[in-house]
Order: sequence, then C-alpha cells, then structure tokens
Amino acid sequence: MQGFLTALDLTDTGARTDEDIFTGPSQWMPLGRVFGGQVLAQSLVAAMRTVPDDRHVHSMHGYFLRPGDVNHPITFSVERIHDGRSFSTRRTQCYQNGVPILSMIASFQDSDEGLEHHIEMPADVPDPESLPTAQESLKHIDHGVARFWSTERPFDMRHVPSPIYLKVDGEHTSRQAVWMKTFLPMPDDPDLHRAALAYASDYSIMEPILRRHGVAWSSPGLKVASLDHAMWWHRFGRVDEWLLYVQDSPSAQGGRGLATGSIFSREGVLLATVAQEGMLRVPIVLE
Repeated sequence: MQGFLTALDLTDTGARTDEDIFTGPSQWMPLGRVFGGQVLAQSLVAAMRTVPDDRHVHSMHGYFLRPGDVNHPITFSVERIHDGRSFSTRRTQCYQNGVPILSMIASFQDSDEGLEHHIEMPADVPDPESLPTAQESLKHIDHGVARFWSTERPFDMRHVPSPIYLKVDGEHTSRQAVWMKTFLPMPDDPDLHRAALAYASDYSIMEPILRRHGVAWSSPGLKVASLDHAMWWHRFGRVDEWLLYVQDSPSAQGGRGLATGSIFSREGVLLATVAQEGMLRVPIVLE
C-alpha cells in the first residue's frame, strides 16, 4: 500500500516556458511492464498539480503508446492548454527513456449546479463480505503472478459472480461486476481518491470480453494490452470504502475488444463511468 501512495507522490522538477515537468517511480510488476492504471493515475496527479485547488477532474482520455518498464522512472510533461472561467484543460505526455508511453488529456471544472440524474446500481449483487478474496481464490497457486494478485496489489478485488484468474465458471456472458476498495485507509485528499479510482479502473475492465468467450487469464498464449482509456467522474467517492464496478462489453472484433464500466458507491450512487478498448490475442478458435 505504501508503494502505491509513493508512486502517486510525484516530484516537481520545475516549470519550463511551455510545460510543467514531474517525475515518478514505477511500481514493480511480475511481468516487468508498468501497470496501465499506475501511469493513468500518475498522469492525472501531474495535471492536478497545475490547476487551481477548487477545480477537479471530470474527464480524461488517454492512449497507451508503448509498454512501460518497471525498472525505470517516468517523466510527466504537462501542457496548460486552456484556463477558462469554469474549465481548465491539460495534456500530459508520459515518457521513459525519451519516448512517450502514454498521452492523456484531462478536463477540470469548478463546482457547479445543474440538472442531475444517474442510472441505478444493480439490485441483485451480493455483499462484498460474502465473496472470496483474491488470496482465497489463488492460495493454492505457487506462481509469481498469483502471489502478486493475492497479496501485493493495493486494492481488495472481489468478483461477481466469480473471478476468471484460472477458469471461467458459469455462463459465458459479457457482463460482470467487481467490488473493490483499498486494503488500508487513504488520506482525505479528494483529488488523491480521484486519481486512485483511475488506477483501479484499469484492473478488470477487459475481463467482460474474456468472460464472454470463456477465456481465463491463465490461458496459454493469451495476450492482452490496453489501447486507450476514457473516464468521467460524476460525483466524489472514497476508494477506501467498498465500490461496485459494473462492467460490460458491447463488441469484440479484429483482435480488439471494447468494454465499459459504471462505478457505484455501496449506497448506489454513480461515481464514475469508464470505457476502454484493448488488444486481445488468443491463439485458438473459441467459437
């Protein structure tokens, strides 16, 4: 958990004429590639450092350009594109070894009033306390990735109806849900919670595509990579309290799949919406 907070605590290396520069560490991952959610969250933190304290992120759109290397830090270059009466826009370019690995643009807004509604959270979802933890699901697997998913991620993830780490039980459907929260309490900074929510939003968003086709994460030869990621924050919520991430996949084709997600508080309030397209390569014909 401390490594997670350290990764989001960027170092300000100073402003240049046309950009603000920050650096941040890469968290260790068992396959050597930087977790996409980490660089998304860090790019948001960098952008947040350049806007007034009373303006908060409401949307971001990012493209993953290259895989990041966990053995190297990341440099974040923030361009102050626009500051209006109510909105600010920032572009963050993320670099390793002089080449970009992520390009992200985010919009920030003052607090405002207006029309309000949101979709309802599914009513038939079991409570998170009744579901197995990742550690309980993977405790018999002696493998580096399984150990990492079990004990080293900062978020507690509990799947509905069941995880797809090793196999896909039940109906092969393009819909699933995941209860999630940090294992330990977080600082009260609301922007840190928004960035952490972006971090967690990348964990399982591709799983509805895999579940639809009966493909588990452990399937031999499976290759999955995030291509882009969009997120909209509607209302504030704490990531150290249980959140329900309801996910669906409307389409998969051409070696790519699209998935969407809605993140609710435990009380049923819609906090955020997510969309991601990813590359999925499976070396067997499934259907």
